Amino acid sequence: MKIGIASDHAGFAMKQELIAYLQGKGHEVLDCGTYSEESTDYAIWGEKLANAVACGEAERGIAVCGTGIGIGISCNKVNGIRAAIVSDTVSTELTRRHNDANIVAFGARIIGIVVAEEIIDVFLNTPFEGGRHQRRIDQIADIEKRNRG
Repeated sequence: MKIGIASDHAGFAMKQELIAYLQGKGHEVLDCGTYSEESTDYAIWGEKLANAVACGEAERGIAVCGTGIGIGISCNKVNGIRAAIVSDTVSTELTRRHNDANIVAFGARIIGIVVAEEIIDVFLNTPFEGGRHQRRIDQIADIEKRNRG
């Protein structure tokens, strides 16, 4: 699977570890930045990742900042993105099954690398259930259509 990944400076070190983890599992990784620990704004990198997922350049995305909140909110501003901000595997599984999340966001200052890897495994291996949940995904898409600038 081709996975996009992005972070700000606070998530940079974790992002680097996660790239190696994903490649070790046989995934192709699209690094959407940032590329150093120099202070930067999460919104820049969240948008870049979200655009890569929305246009199909990456199948799914992983976003990391200090808390996961800012970069996750930024990702969700791109039409077609359903970024879930998570810190555990249960929420991750449910957001895949029920919300068909295509980006997962978490905080490098909130969780450690082991939990991040567990979240990624669940995120990449849990299917969307469809059924009644598809109706809700369609409703989200309708909201996006009604609110395009």
